[in-house]
Amino acid sequence: MVNLPPLPRKRLGQHFLIDPNLLRKIVSLAEIQPSDSVCEIGPGGGALTGLLCQTANQVLALEVDARMVEFLKTELVGYANLDVQEQDALRYSFEDLPEHTIIVANLPYNISTPIMFRLLEAQQKISRMVLTIQLEVAQRLVAKPSTKDYGVLSVMVQHLAEVTFGFKVSRKCFRPVPDVDSGVVRLDVRQDHQEGPVALAQFQRTVRAAFGQRRKTLMNALRSAGISDECLHQVQQDTGISLTRRAETLSVQEFRILSRAMPPL
Repeated sequence: MVNLPPLPRKRLGQHFLIDPNLLRKIVSLAEIQPSDSVCEIGPGGGALTGLLCQTANQVLALEVDARMVEFLKTELVGYANLDVQEQDALRYSFEDLPEHTIIVANLPYNISTPIMFRLLEAQQKISRMVLTIQLEVAQRLVAKPSTKDYGVLSVMVQHLAEVTFGFKVSRKCFRPVPDVDSGVVRLDVRQDHQEGPVALAQFQRTVRAAFGQRRKTLMNALRSAGISDECLHQVQQDTGISLTRRAETLSVQEFRILSRAMPPL
């Protein structure tokens, strides 16, 4: 008889992916090699965890639900390369991961964005991520300039990672069934844009200020953030970026150029 995991808890946003074909597609998208270390966030009942253990050298599974931790340690006891820890991903120190770790996660919809940014802050330890997230968020991650989905999240993530859309996952593939569909995305962490916390904070503040009043020009949006007209005209001259444009028309590279030319925000 197959042992069933504890029932999902709504307050934790638990929705378990049950389709074995989709689980295999996730593992394939991650391109895990026998020598790789993998960190799985939110293993739930362990359907994906077992596949990861069969593929990777080491698997660290972080689960906030103590019931699930106990279940996984019992059900997957045969995998010597598995370390199941009761941890909150919003507090876990991802900087302590082995170098070149691959992240695989089915993230709760309500906390997917803050977890994603915590992972990107540990960019020196993570090579790539395969994330199952709300479809709307996945579409924003891969959005291009001058589209309705392109915004702060698009620019912030694409600054630090090469983002590709893997595939859509119907809500019917989860138990319990959520209210929306999901999407699986792959984030390959950029090695060419690894920067210190000061430069990264400046970039983030510049992007947020630029999109702070989406319908306004960059000149007006940045002026509202407290930058003087004299300074803005100098930035325009130095970068060659017209501040009569709106934020959603700038590429990620143009935001990098703009951020470097801006005074501290």
